[in-house]
Amino acid sequence: MKLHILGCYAATPRTITNPTSQVLEMKNHLFLIDCGEGTQVQLRKHKIKFSRINHIFISHLHGDHFYGLIGLISTFMLLNRENDLHVYGPKGIKEIILLQLRASGSYTGYNLYFHELASLESEVIYEDDTVVVKTIPLQHRIYTNGFLFQEKVGKRHLNIEAVAHYKIEKVYFDKIKAGGSVTLDSGEVIGNELLSLPPDPTKSYAFCSDTQYDESIIPLIKEVDVLYHEATFLDSEAHYTERTKHATAKEAAQIAKLAKVKNLILGHYSTRYGSIEPFKTEAQTIFENVLLADDGKEFEF
Repeated sequence: MKLHILGCYAATPRTITNPTSQVLEMKNHLFLIDCGEGTQVQLRKHKIKFSRINHIFISHLHGDHFYGLIGLISTFMLLNRENDLHVYGPKGIKEIILLQLRASGSYTGYNLYFHELASLESEVIYEDDTVVVKTIPLQHRIYTNGFLFQEKVGKRHLNIEAVAHYKIEKVYFDKIKAGGSVTLDSGEVIGNELLSLPPDPTKSYAFCSDTQYDESIIPLIKEVDVLYHEATFLDSEAHYTERTKHATAKEAAQIAKLAKVKNLILGHYSTRYGSIEPFKTEAQTIFENVLLADDGKEFEF
């Protein structure tokens, strides 16, 4: 599981910082999460293949989280994209994007599907054989969702020594990986626990931005491997959180602690601060395993 931070700052883009956008690599997928202004430039800069992005998740309709989407959709068209593109986001995103395409006389040569979200409860919005994606309802000034990405349990691994010992033919290997037992010509049944080893541990990633402090999300993100939680303010500016519906670094750390997550990544910093290091310092007074997102940074778990 690898996370590419394309942008992680709040509000307006600057020459040295970019608004929210990130790419999650999971089980051979490239999931784009939010698409702030400048996303496609960051994709090029960090050599992430456009063609492998088939699913885009938009948390909410504030500009710093989706103003780059129409540009990316248009660029896909200019690159002669053929693969289907799926966009998951709040109700209204389809109208916004299609209006811009119509007004500019543009079109897509590929299938563009919108999955508009309106539920206030967590729901599964994408699922295949290897990954499931659920919404995490967040508390912000407008309708907002975070996203929980979870790997499914994979196949078991062959116990090569045991397979050789019992002289198991290759034709049974897939059955063994799927959890099945094998009956030998003698009639003896060899249980799967003797022929295979446990599957790889699954990984999970929760994206929670933008949101104020909200303990109701804890059951949804319990014990995830990685939590990305917004930390717009330091504690000295905590008085802004109620009006703006954002969170502080300490509040993000408190959520991580209560949810017993393995790693916390902070992001969505206000650009009022000259350094992001104090965010880590403050968060670590509550939760130890704190990482700082920054534009262009990669995390591998």
